[in-house]
Amino acid sequence: MNARFDMFGNEIAARFTKRFVSASQVIDQSPLPKVTRELVSLRASQINGCGFCTDMHTKDAAAEGVPAVRLNLVAAWREATVFSEAERAALAFTEEGTRLADAHHGVSDETWAQVREHYDDDQIAALICLLALINAANRLNVIVRTPAGSYEPGMFAAAAG
Repeated sequence: MNARFDMFGNEIAARFTKRFVSASQVIDQSPLPKVTRELVSLRASQINGCGFCTDMHTKDAAAEGVPAVRLNLVAAWREATVFSEAERAALAFTEEGTRLADAHHGVSDETWAQVREHYDDDQIAALICLLALINAANRLNVIVRTPAGSYEPGMFAAAAG
């Protein structure tokens, strides 16, 4: 399977992609825990049907030491006992913030209160920006049908420079 379009092979797309990857550095440097960032990115990618990003964030989380049982249960996090209350709040936020067409009011007041209980303002800012960024990345990859399976942790580090 090949992508419909090479986002690095076209000058406009490559310039955009480089800036897009650079924007993620702000989130990477935030106080939002790395594991939470990967769980959020993985769940949004699952919802959006983005195989490439699901592959990426599963592998990045595993590289961070997240056990397979937690990765395998992200899609069923409500029924799982392996996530902290803070992670559960972030995953609820992810689902509500990703499924905007399904719930036109976006993130509920209840979920927002749970997020506020577990994260400070800087972490919430990073969480909001991360969710916007991963949903955009999912859309880019689904549109061009970027195939999944070949990602290696850290392979895009040079693209951010």
